[in-house]
Amino acid sequence: MIELPVRRLRPDAALPARAYAGDAGFDLAACERVELAPGARAAVPTGLAVAIPEGYAGFVQPRSGLAARNGLTIVNTPGLVDSGYRGELVVILLNTDREHGFVVEPGTRIAQLVVLPVPEVDLLEVDELPASERGVRGFGSSA
Repeated sequence: MIELPVRRLRPDAALPARAYAGDAGFDLAACERVELAPGARAAVPTGLAVAIPEGYAGFVQPRSGLAARNGLTIVNTPGLVDSGYRGELVVILLNTDREHGFVVEPGTRIAQLVVLPVPEVDLLEVDELPASERGVRGFGSSA
């Protein structure tokens, strides 16, 4: 098991938590009230900073319940948190509902943070890539 150091940047920030034992993601909560009109987006602060261990990365992902019930998603999903980043976790929410606004209150669980190992990769420039079954076929090639 790895440890994830977490720092509250504000006393009212809610620590990330798993909803159920064995969950992959830690729920992230808003620490400010933000109104999202239909189709609007906003950067919503969590009041938290984390120290992702070297060799790992954090991925900020939408919460399925907010997406299904209210049409809320994250613009840059998944948001990447590199191991060297020590600033505040801010979630860029998008209200995809065309008719109804949504109000994020402090404490509202707005995203989840998943921490995964990432291998160190060195680039190798080549004149040609090795062949594969798919080759250069792109979008819709498996339909």
